Amino acid sequence: MREHPDVGAPLTRRRLLELSAAAAAAALSAACTPGQTGEDPAYMAPRRQRTPDRQATEGRLRARPAPPTEVAGPGVHPLRLGTGRDGLLYVPADYQANRPAPLALMLHGAGGNAEHGLSLLRAQADAAGLILLAPASRRETWDVILGRYGPDVAFVDRALEQTFRHCTVDTSRVAVGGFSDGASYALSLGVANGDLFTHVIALSPGFMAPSAQHGSPRVYVSHGTRDQVLPIEVCSRRIVPQLQRAGYDVRYHEFDGPHAVPAEIAREAAEWFTDG
Repeated sequence: MREHPDVGAPLTRRRLLELSAAAAAAALSAACTPGQTGEDPAYMAPRRQRTPDRQATEGRLRARPAPPTEVAGPGVHPLRLGTGRDGLLYVPADYQANRPAPLALMLHGAGGNAEHGLSLLRAQADAAGLILLAPASRRETWDVILGRYGPDVAFVDRALEQTFRHCTVDTSRVAVGGFSDGASYALSLGVANGDLFTHVIALSPGFMAPSAQHGSPRVYVSHGTRDQVLPIEVCSRRIVPQLQRAGYDVRYHEFDGPHAVPAEIAREAAEWFTDG
């Protein structure tokens, strides 16, 4: 585990509030463009997406934990929130409705799906008593990377609302996490919704584009030193100092490897979240 000199431009709390999704996407295209390794497709130019929900376009989530009205049994459950790309809910084997459990919203990388998101911490879920929620993006990657917040925020909100109706969630341990594009989106939503999320897990992120700042979630970031998709020098080694300067509690772990999530990193992230 290493710390690195402050190489990014200053990101104060005021600056976080000033960031726009479009500007962040444009900056990413210039400064942190993925390599052509076949693991993640190249980022696309920003595109406008329409939605009637103003709160969704601002990257804000309404859903909040509440006493469940239905009980979800252990195992994998499809969300069934619509046709096409959906999502999955995993309830751990020892889940008990009378005992609040930690919840992690896990987001897949570009070109991925709900199964990919679920797999990020699936191996740790039963041992940690961890509920996992893995929605799929509406398109090939998450909305803010394609131009602006909107349909994915709305879908994530619906997925969270449904989960809160079925599961008793520990309000002191609600995380948003992801890998690659999913990690960038997790950082963005986590900063903008820190009044819901207590923790953010960013596994090889490329950038962050918070539309606002609410609360102060703790942050875990990992990145491979041989990542050719989202190079560490212009991604996590800039993101982490920016978060630290803005006052966030960040745990940063660099590992000797490519654009991936090694088992030991997934285990460390899960333990950091559930034990911290």
